[in-house]
Amino acid sequence: MSDYYVHPTAVIDDGCTIGTGTRIWHFCHVMKGASLGRRCILGQNCFIDRNVDIGDNVKIQNNVSVYTGCHIADHAFLGPSCVFTNVNTPRSAFPRTDPTVDYIDTWVRRGASIGANATIRCGVELGEWCLIGSGAVVVDDVPAHAVVVGVPARRKGWACLCAGVLKQRESDGHWVCPEANCNREYAIADGHVELVHTPEHARSMVALD
Repeated sequence: MSDYYVHPTAVIDDGCTIGTGTRIWHFCHVMKGASLGRRCILGQNCFIDRNVDIGDNVKIQNNVSVYTGCHIADHAFLGPSCVFTNVNTPRSAFPRTDPTVDYIDTWVRRGASIGANATIRCGVELGEWCLIGSGAVVVDDVPAHAVVVGVPARRKGWACLCAGVLKQRESDGHWVCPEANCNREYAIADGHVELVHTPEHARSMVALD
């Protein structure tokens, strides 16, 4: 008996790696050479291309295709129908199919969240714990903890580890999570976000072995 779950309608090619506790739901396809970490969730109708590497505790919602050249780190969240690409200038008449020459890497760093129907142009890096708004079109790198929205996506704020949008406190200039079960505090300078205080009651991160 395997230590992960695959729905009977899913197709899992030989030669891929699937971590303990991962769940793969209806009509998914995981191709040869792909690697999924522990406790991942693939919603209905997801496609994981050859040699894609996905970390632990990654949640991929319905109708998401992750193509060769995409690197998805631990705790990332890919919202429903978000879109990745791996070629900037595709032509049907001039196929670009050599992954060592034609494909452009995209990096989704630890804890990053991508909203529903967002489009991520290949070649960008989504920083740790950033938050991509629904429907955004991301054409440039996104800093760690940044909240970006719109077409093209632009930064509109900063996000906590828990995804609460930070608010600046006048008394000391710290940025504070407004979520009642969090209230983590950060210092932000020159676009760099540093966690400076975590209250005892703050919601904990998922514990991985």
